[in-house]
Amino acid sequence: DGQATWDPVLAPSSIHGVTSIVMGNCGVGFAPARPTAEQHDWLIGMLEGVEDIPGTALAEGLTWDWETFPDYMDALARRSYAIDVATQVAHAPLRAYVMGERGADPNEAPTVLELDAMARMVQEGMRAGALGFTTSRTYIHRTRDGAPLGTRFSTADELLALVNAMAETGTGVVQLISDAYQSPDSEFARDEMNLMGLVARASGRPLSMTVQQPAPLPDRWREMGAWVDEEVSNGLSLATQVAVRPIGILEGFTATVNPLAICPSFQEIASRPLPAIVAALRDPDRRRRIIEEHARAVPNLSGLPAEMFGDFTKLYPMENPVNYEPSPSDSVAARAASAGRPVIDFLIDLLSEDDGHRLLYMPLFNFARGNLDDVREMLLRDNAVIGLSDAGAHCGAISDGSATTTALALWCKDRRRGEKLPLEFMVHHITQRTARHVGLLDRGVIAPGYRADLNVLDLGSLGTPPPRIVHDLPANGRRLMQTATGYHYTIKNGHVSFENGEHTGELRGALVRGAQAAPR
Repeated sequence: DGQATWDPVLAPSSIHGVTSIVMGNCGVGFAPARPTAEQHDWLIGMLEGVEDIPGTALAEGLTWDWETFPDYMDALARRSYAIDVATQVAHAPLRAYVMGERGADPNEAPTVLELDAMARMVQEGMRAGALGFTTSRTYIHRTRDGAPLGTRFSTADELLALVNAMAETGTGVVQLISDAYQSPDSEFARDEMNLMGLVARASGRPLSMTVQQPAPLPDRWREMGAWVDEEVSNGLSLATQVAVRPIGILEGFTATVNPLAICPSFQEIASRPLPAIVAALRDPDRRRRIIEEHARAVPNLSGLPAEMFGDFTKLYPMENPVNYEPSPSDSVAARAASAGRPVIDFLIDLLSEDDGHRLLYMPLFNFARGNLDDVREMLLRDNAVIGLSDAGAHCGAISDGSATTTALALWCKDRRRGEKLPLEFMVHHITQRTARHVGLLDRGVIAPGYRADLNVLDLGSLGTPPPRIVHDLPANGRRLMQTATGYHYTIKNGHVSFENGEHTGELRGALVRGAQAAPR
């Protein structure tokens, strides 16, 4: 959402064959925004915390030439892009605009007057061309200061008022993330699903929800998928929004997560330039201290930190091309054992490769059984849509903007540990099926009258090298960037916008205002 105000190319999405993006997901965004430094800073802090986007980059890059959501749409409309851009009304900034500081508190409900004001703003946003309304109900989403989003415990009354206001315009979709897929409390998960069903039933509008597979609950996604199928058979429009590969954290010296960061002897050199860090790690005494410190620190960790900093059976080196379905023998722990070396000693050498730019991959979701058989089943469900690429977010920890390339390369040619998927199925899934769900019926089909958005690619060479940290955000901000091989041409509105992965300078994309009808 922020990137669209300063970057016309919109990579990484655009370099992976994407020709239309939809922003404003998960209830976060930058509009509406009161024209005050305090509210601007709060919105920046929200996106910095929830989406791991450098606050300094947002502070320098955001133009803030808007206040209301229609103003924001007009600001986007004044810009040209390499691809089309659509957006949605996000719940969190709406609460902040209307309720002030109370809007950031998940335990605060809006008054009747405040809820009426928010409902009117949702309608204003829809009439200005938003594709829908989005919200977040997950504990994972927190601001820069660690506070939960104000939307987390929104009541049914609040959600129904806002979604029904959207529905009164005769258009729009609902997108949300809830903890239903990952909460160990099955009763809570059922309550969340019932709430989603209530919202979809009352509004009559399509609703999609994030569904992933956490290791402790490897089959909750099946329960949710079966529930969605049942509700769809009863007339509701529901979809599980799923990923094409594991969702995981990248670790390394240049990433947000560094497995050696818990060691004081590493922290002594952490602020040095990368070549100096690599050189310092050649010192046998420093290595010995790091190994000892790591062994003492890990037993004091629990939960996700214990995994990220200490479970090297789940950490994999990223090779070229990246293998998103690694085997147990590929793990850092297995490789260290095979080499007959202590795992931390082996890890230090591994992280020092490529002049310290080496990245390691830890799947956190969609890899509970050590393979992608369950993901294949997720993708094959009738009521699933592909999403969760987070292409403009999680700049130092996650790099899933290449998901469209993985959808074709992994599932249609490269998979070795299970069944593949037909090319036609995956092309349809990442084009017309997704576009149709959000109401963009004018694209995703090669036929007269439809958008001339095409890719010419060589499936045999299609793939992704490992991501790298680049410093191309405003204020020299960093982000992970992952390129692709195999795309000869990406054509936007009949013009070649990318050739062999390089932008040609063509900016044939623009803001898409609202749902688009199929050509007649």
